[in-house]
Amino acid sequence: MSQPVRFSVVNPEVRRVQTVDPESAAASAPLAKRLDSLEGKTVYLVDTGFGGSFKFMRELDNWFAANMPAVTTVRKRKPGGPFADDNAELWEEIKEQGDAAILGVGG
Repeated sequence: MSQPVRFSVVNPEVRRVQTVDPESAAASAPLAKRLDSLEGKTVYLVDTGFGGSFKFMRELDNWFAANMPAVTTVRKRKPGGPFADDNAELWEEIKEQGDAAILGVGG
């Protein structure tokens, strides 16, 4: 008889250890509906704070300006760094004012 798999997760923000049972993971959510086109749309480029993501988002912003000038880009940095809790204000802004979002991880 096999033992259930468990993981210990260390959160660098609070330095607590939490045991997680992968069998009881949260239910998945459906993906957002794909846009037909980005023409005339607003795309948020979100720098997650991970090493290199600022430069990656800058290059992506430059690419949109050169190759898809009809797309409006808005660059934002997620507060709190890559491993911090979500920022409700930022996500609400993106939902209200944006048509799409790209979250950048560098490396």
